[in-house]
Amino acid sequence: MCGILGICGFEDVSNELVNGMISIQHRGQDSAGVLTYSDGRFHIHKGSGHVSQVFRKMDMSKLTGNIGLAHVRYATIGSTEAIDAQPFAVNYPFGIAMVHNGNVINFVKLRKTLNDVYHRMVETSNDVELLLYTFATYLQEKNLEHITVDDLYETVEFVQEHVQGAYSCITYIKGQGFLAFTDPYGIRPLIMGKKETEKGTKYIFASETAVFDYLGYEYVRDLEAGEAVFIDMENQVHSRILTRKKPSFCVFEYIYFAREDSVFRNRLVASERVRMGKAMKEPLEETGVKPDIIIDVPNSAYFFASGLAEVINVPYRRGLAKNRFIGRSFITPSEELRKRVVRQKLNPIRDIIKDKKIAVMDDSIVRGTTSRHIVNLLKEYGAKEVYFISASPPVKYPCIYGIDMSVKKELIAANSSAEEVAEKLNCEKVIYQSVERLRELYHDLPICDACFSGEYPTGITREILDEIENEKLKSNRV
Repeated sequence: MCGILGICGFEDVSNELVNGMISIQHRGQDSAGVLTYSDGRFHIHKGSGHVSQVFRKMDMSKLTGNIGLAHVRYATIGSTEAIDAQPFAVNYPFGIAMVHNGNVINFVKLRKTLNDVYHRMVETSNDVELLLYTFATYLQEKNLEHITVDDLYETVEFVQEHVQGAYSCITYIKGQGFLAFTDPYGIRPLIMGKKETEKGTKYIFASETAVFDYLGYEYVRDLEAGEAVFIDMENQVHSRILTRKKPSFCVFEYIYFAREDSVFRNRLVASERVRMGKAMKEPLEETGVKPDIIIDVPNSAYFFASGLAEVINVPYRRGLAKNRFIGRSFITPSEELRKRVVRQKLNPIRDIIKDKKIAVMDDSIVRGTTSRHIVNLLKEYGAKEVYFISASPPVKYPCIYGIDMSVKKELIAANSSAEEVAEKLNCEKVIYQSVERLRELYHDLPICDACFSGEYPTGITREILDEIENEKLKSNRV
């Protein structure tokens, strides 16, 4: 999972791109990069680390351009080195630049085809290189002196046919225009916005609407599954749904990954988390557990906890103080670093938790590292009993679409019951939402819940699962 951003307009967009990346920094902490276009050439700056680190000493005049792409990376597969930072660009058949969010699952076969058949050497472990080369290779077969919108749509269809997995892409094609497209299932979000200026309309595409709020753009709409939107050199907007399968929007965007003030499919993330919290009333009552207070694991679990507290009439309290200068432990690249981040990030508030039966609400339990440490801290600080409540179902299956849980052995619930997980976490009870209740909440929005159900919308083979796991292990991110 990453954060992507693209802007095309009539004035310099470089500062908007950098500031926009800051608003989606939570989507990737490994690297950041910006590419702009002016004077017939691309200007690019990227590197490892947070946006503030990568651009701290950057002379922004070197990135001046009225068209640009930006990316914050969270490497689920591949290295975290600067060479893998996006955006990427090629010079054939003319300059093409691209950023993407998601995960290509047939990367082994696709890499071999690009190398052996089309003689395109894939030099990094970043999936965007596969997407970019596939796109450029097919486009090169067209009449390059007169590229039409239909040519671009056919090229996207070729990509959608040959590249399997989840991807939202933003592309600039030199001398042609600005192109955004999604995979046939619409697993990863991509949202369009606009801003009226004296010179004309500026368009923006981003992973989250929080970027629009931050930069002063108006929301237009979410891109549909399998859709392409093209903005030509006259600033005219064209759109078409191309290859489309059953839409399967990643429900983990609502559960954990997105900012609470972002909106997907006309649903505010904060409100969705309140709904999920309220939906935990029945699972909690079924266990007979009666907590004295409900606390949350900062920050994403606040709305879950407040929603549950409201419907069961139990006080909500902030029982854990958070160091806001520490990053998100879930997307920290190794087990040891995750443990260190958790220790630095959270500290119990003794007077609130001492001698209390505490229900701890979190968005999910993935590896159990954070959960186990929280339980031990609460008991160390005097909690009488600790019940751990997950707003989501047990995470039992690897995510192959870009969330960092692609090795089954690291998933605590993969081969353990709720009772066994509670024992491993050292708490009195673990309470999960059910897959059935989660699906009922989203009966009117087709979702991907493969990490809970094992039902992958794109289909999956044992061979591909093994390839993803081996790539993950090679990158030392487990």
